[in-house]
Formats: sequence, C-alpha cells, structure tokens
Amino acid sequence: MWQAGFLIGSALGAAATVAGRRAERSARQGLVDWPAVERIAIARLDNARGALTRLELRATEPAYEAAMTRIVPALSAALGCELPGVVERSGVVDRAGWVRANTGSFASLIGKLEADLLDQVIPPGGGLAKATMALANRWVTTRQLGYLLGFMGGRVLGQYDLALLSTEAAPGRLLFVEENIRMTARSLGVQLEPFRTWIALHETTHAFEFEAHPWLRPYLAERLERQLSLFGKDAHGLGREAIRGLGRSLRGEANGDHWLERLMGPEQKAIFREVQAVMSLLEGFSDYVMDEVGRDLVPDVALISARFHERRAKRTAFERSMLRLTGMDLKMEQYRKGEQFVRAIAERRGADALARLWGGPETLPRDGEIGAPERWIARVLDTADA
Repeated sequence: MWQAGFLIGSALGAAATVAGRRAERSARQGLVDWPAVERIAIARLDNARGALTRLELRATEPAYEAAMTRIVPALSAALGCELPGVVERSGVVDRAGWVRANTGSFASLIGKLEADLLDQVIPPGGGLAKATMALANRWVTTRQLGYLLGFMGGRVLGQYDLALLSTEAAPGRLLFVEENIRMTARSLGVQLEPFRTWIALHETTHAFEFEAHPWLRPYLAERLERQLSLFGKDAHGLGREAIRGLGRSLRGEANGDHWLERLMGPEQKAIFREVQAVMSLLEGFSDYVMDEVGRDLVPDVALISARFHERRAKRTAFERSMLRLTGMDLKMEQYRKGEQFVRAIAERRGADALARLWGGPETLPRDGEIGAPERWIARVLDTADA
C-alpha cells in the first residue's frame, strides 16, 4: 500500500507539474484574448437599432466625400493651413468596423505593458495555481474589454484614428460610424446631411491639430510611453485599489481626484494631468471650430449644436455609471472645459491668440490653466509681449 501510494503520489505530482507548465505557457501568451474581445464586442452590437448593409454603407460614401470637399478648403482658410490628402483618408464604417479598428489600437496599447505585467502576475516557474489565476484574469479582462468596446461602438459618431505609439509616423484616417450618426440625427430631430457635415468638421479639425503640428504626436507619445512604463513596473495591489475606487465612483462618493488618479503615484499623476490638459485643448478646439466654421457650412448649425450639447448633458444613470467606469467621463469634461477655454482665448485676444496655442510644447495649456484661461494668457501672451 505504501509503495502504491508513493507511485500514485509521484504520478499525480508529475501530472501537476506538466499541467502547471502547460497552464503557464498558455497564461504567458497574453493578458487579453483579443480575437475574443472583438467577437464579444461585435456580438453585443448585432441587435443594435439602425444596422446597415455593406451596400447601404457604400452608398453613403459620396455624401461624406462631398462634405469633405467643402470642409477642407474652409477649414484650411480659417486655420491658415493646408491639409493635403485628408479627403482620401476618410471612410464610412459600421459599428463592427469601428470595433475592429479600435481592437487593434487597444491591443497595441496594452501590448506595451504585457511583458512587465505578466512577470508580476505569473513569474517564470510560478506553478499551476498562479497560472490558473492568470488564465481566470484573462477570461474576465477579455469580457470586460469586449463589453467596453461594444458599449462605445454603439455611441461613437466619428474618429480621427491615429496610432500614437506606432513606430511609423503615418497620418491618421477619418472614420465615420454611419449607423450611429443616423440614429443620433434622428433622436435629435435634425437633418442628416447637415449633421454629417458638422461631425466631419469636428474630426477633420483633429487632423489639422496633428498634421499641421508634427511636434504634437511625439510629444503625446512620449508621455504615454512614460505613463505606461511607470504603470507596468508595479501593478501589485492595483486590482484591490481599482475595485475600491470604482465602487466609490459608481456610488457617487468620489471627491477630488478621479478614481483612475487614485491608482497612480505622484509622477504618474503629474503626467496624467499634463496630458489631460492637452486632450481638453484638442477636444475643445474641435468643438469650437465645428460651431464657428460651421456657420458658413452647416445649415441650422446653432440648432444642431444646442440639441447635441443638451443630449450630452442628459444621460441616463446607466450611461453615467458606464462613463465613470470606463473613464469616458473625463472625455466629456474635456469637451466642456476645453471649449470654454478656447472660446475665452478667442474672445479676449482673437484669432492670433488661438494660433499661439499650437506654437509648440511650451505654449500648450498646463494643468490648472484649462479652467483659468487668464493664467495661460498671462504666461504665454503677456510674457511674450513684455
């Protein structure tokens, strides 16, 4: 019996070792199953209202091409910069097409973290228990990201798709999610063609921001790289802190810092706030331009803008929770605060002052200046005039 027990124990130990090694190899293939993320996100959108066939999508392309041929000259004249080739780099996609484009972007972003995080989650030789936990985490994370992309895919109207961390400095492309644009125009009670032009004007302004100022992309990429590097070095305890922060945020108990900031050290937080100021400028400038330049391009632009901003302000409790959960509430703040900042600069100092915003990294708004444009005016404009 003793010998039999020894043999059985040895066999079980060998089997556990083999299973552990296999599980470890599988776990170290990645933090996320990206093909599954894409399938889950698209499956969530299958029953969304307003779905269009491929032929119906292609039939809308001439409408966007016509809008872009009017937008680009008007925008170039207003901003004093040519945008060659941007019309040819635009396309109409359905919700699934948007998900496919952004799954690749998410995968590239998280890929920058994977090596460091995998070593922390499952160190080499970590055994079956840690490998099993890592596989369980991957299963959960995959479904969370699939749900997130599905949620966003049902709401995004347009996008200037730019790979910030790509080694190739290729220009971005404009994507218009026609299914969502149609549904939004219908819910707002506005005409479709002017609404398309209005959205296209916003996204084309993003192209201007990056393509007319080639220093901006590496500036943001360098900060994102640093943020990811700091994040990836030490993720111990992150899960517990994230759950606590999310719980407080979803209950509406968050005061002061966003829950994402409470996961960061001092250096990470400083970079995060610096980038947030720039993102507020990017979104606010586009919102400002789509209304100002849109006066001559978009019929009923004032009505469209008023109803659209009213819709942003009136979200369901579920939508507000999802925005806090995903950090998209920060983007909503970027639109609002950024547009107020840009409008204040224009009203106080005119178009020349707006051009100074894009002079270089030193003229970008800093943390604290988006909410107080007079600080930016004093630092950038008044100092230069002195």
